[in-house]
Amino acid sequence: MVLQYDEIVRGSLAKQVADLIRAAILEGTLKVDERLPTEEELARRFGISRPSVREALKALAAQNLIRSRRGPAGGTFVNRPDLDVAARTVTDAATLLVGMGRFEIDEIVVARGQTEALCCRLAARNRTDDDLDAMSQELARQQDETLSDEDFCASDVLFHRAVVQATGNGPLQFIMHAMIESFIPITNMLIYRHHERRRTIRAHQQIRTAIAAGDGGAAETAMLDHIEGMRAVLNQALERRRPEYSEGESRWPTHFAR
Repeated sequence: MVLQYDEIVRGSLAKQVADLIRAAILEGTLKVDERLPTEEELARRFGISRPSVREALKALAAQNLIRSRRGPAGGTFVNRPDLDVAARTVTDAATLLVGMGRFEIDEIVVARGQTEALCCRLAARNRTDDDLDAMSQELARQQDETLSDEDFCASDVLFHRAVVQATGNGPLQFIMHAMIESFIPITNMLIYRHHERRRTIRAHQQIRTAIAAGDGGAAETAMLDHIEGMRAVLNQALERRRPEYSEGESRWPTHFAR
């Protein structure tokens, strides 16, 4: 293990220690499952107090970068990266940015269209029977006329999640986590009362059919048409909401954030 113990300067000592250890983990200087020095040893090497070290370690634990274990073989160890935890962190950040109005509707529509079109092409090539079953399950659920608007929106998310899963591409699945889990729910919450269920179901059926047939081009076209089709509905919903907000306020109601 190699840490730069002489880089601490005046300021938030705990934050600086946490940042140095975090950087060492991300760079691979500190390996997965490697044990860190004790609090006492870290305090001595960094030249700071044990409470400052303890605060730094708490911050790293909150980021799921390290874990503590008691007993003779205990100590503080570097965690193995957890993709689900990391993806949730990205999703939370994206949800916050949307809630603060940092993204315009056209930006979200374009981002969704281009990324999900790519997912469709890869899904048509790599999908499994389980992936197709997951899509079919949500299609069947969406055709239940007793389904509430909220449950329909939740099923919409699950359908798009199944398409992303069908790509079989880990990095893309990670990147798409924020798109699926953040952008779709918030835009759906804006339009769910005006949601054209039949149009959505028809689009989902076309996407699944093309993926099942291995036709990436048709799947991509169906997805782009589906996402572009909601642009007008979203714009209408935002125009209806506009009088509710004073100039300078977010167009995205923060209470829609999950």
